[in-house]
Amino acid sequence: MTYETIMAGFGGQGLLFSGKVLAHAALIEGRELSWLPSYGPEMRGGTCNCAVIISDDPIGSPLVTVPNVLIAMNTPSVDKFAGAVTPGGMLFYDSSLIDEKIERDDIKAFGVPATQMAADAGFPTLANMIVLGKLLKETGMFAPETIDKTLEKVVSARKRDLLELNKTAIRMGMEL
Repeated sequence: MTYETIMAGFGGQGLLFSGKVLAHAALIEGRELSWLPSYGPEMRGGTCNCAVIISDDPIGSPLVTVPNVLIAMNTPSVDKFAGAVTPGGMLFYDSSLIDEKIERDDIKAFGVPATQMAADAGFPTLANMIVLGKLLKETGMFAPETIDKTLEKVVSARKRDLLELNKTAIRMGMEL
């Protein structure tokens, strides 16, 4: 299976980190991968997205123009990328921040109230991980054990206090 994923939103929402988690999980499982971040004009508050390709076969290009998986954390990201999702693909969006209804009936759309859930749980900066958990549940991309091992590797020493919270946020998304 090949997953061509775009994760998009505002800078500071943790989307590049979410992409890094997927890429590192692929590395742990010995799969082919590509992680390509893209920043807008500002680091925080500007637009950012990343393309992550995970495949059992060699990857010819790191560019994702027709994703089969999309995470959109804001309305501009839905507007920009939802139309490009391949029929049969999946869209995961933060329904706390995105009011519009997804009009496509040829994809599976999952509204996740991630920002509200993260705020209610006391870790408002981890909405990205809640959406990532939902993605992991619906795609079956990686086993929970692989994600736990991944987080042990990619959460920096400087943010080690967030390791268990990241795991909790992913589990919250998986339980939706």
